[in-house]
Amino acid sequence: MNSEKMIEALDQRVKRRGERREFFKMAGGAAVMVGGVSLLAACGGSGNPSVTPTPTPTPTPTSATVPDQDILNFALNLEYLEAQFYSFAAFGVGLDASLTGGIGGTGAVTGGRKVTFTDPVVAAYALEIAQDEINHVRFLRSVIGTATVGQPALDIGSTATGAFSSAARAAGLITGAGSTFDPYANDENFLLGAFIFEDVGVSAYKGAASLISNKTFTEAAAGILAAEAYHAGLIRTVLYRKGVATPALINATESISTARDSLDGATDLDQGIRAIGNASNIVPTDANGLAFGRTTGQVLNIVYLSRTAVSAGGFFPSGLNGTIRTSAAN
Repeated sequence: MNSEKMIEALDQRVKRRGERREFFKMAGGAAVMVGGVSLLAACGGSGNPSVTPTPTPTPTPTSATVPDQDILNFALNLEYLEAQFYSFAAFGVGLDASLTGGIGGTGAVTGGRKVTFTDPVVAAYALEIAQDEINHVRFLRSVIGTATVGQPALDIGSTATGAFSSAARAAGLITGAGSTFDPYANDENFLLGAFIFEDVGVSAYKGAASLISNKTFTEAAAGILAAEAYHAGLIRTVLYRKGVATPALINATESISTARDSLDGATDLDQGIRAIGNASNIVPTDANGLAFGRTTGQVLNIVYLSRTAVSAGGFFPSGLNGTIRTSAAN
């Protein structure tokens, strides 16, 4: 590729990243089956690459008075969710009881089981990420100390009314009230389940960065942010690689991304793994090449699966433990 063509390709990539995607039309797409899951084959969302959009800045959290420990406890709630999901998927068991107690008590975990991986690469990645997430829980609990909140009730199951199925239904990956999405059924489902979480975790830590005043706490959050970004990039890379042969997987990430964006307000804070044509979009960034950040309310919109201001739902059926509990009103 000569330099002119390379520059043109990069320009097109920038246009794609800055583009405000139209919402997918959930009905009317041709369905295909991937790993036993109905995925929409006609969920595009690439928009018009010839239009140069006005860059949408990542929102800045409005509150700067939230105590640092409250911010870290908010993060710990999210780490409980990720750690339990990955621990069950990789090891077949959840967190040890010594890592779940604290203020607010310990909530029950609904669902979760070991994935029978067929791709040894995906299995190895699952083991590594699971151990990282368990270590995040352990580390945050040690940093927060006596103010640590306990694990809230979590829904990581695969029933028709469970959080994963509800999220997949909202994204159009499955249809019908009785349909289910099982993230433990196979490698591809596991990757899509992980995709639902990972980008949200990165944006949560990015959004919280300006709220933390204590240098020690800031360094702790920055370290976890970096690890979560590695995880998210890895999940996106593997999905894209598999999606070259099975395009429905790439389409599924676009649908999930759009569904998340429909929950957290009018600002475009999400991207799938497809750029212009067949180009990849492994790193979701704004027009300045910066990772997206979400407020705590926006993060809760996604994990509660609600556009409105609520204090429980989705993956947290009884809400979070701690002072930060309410999603934004969108």
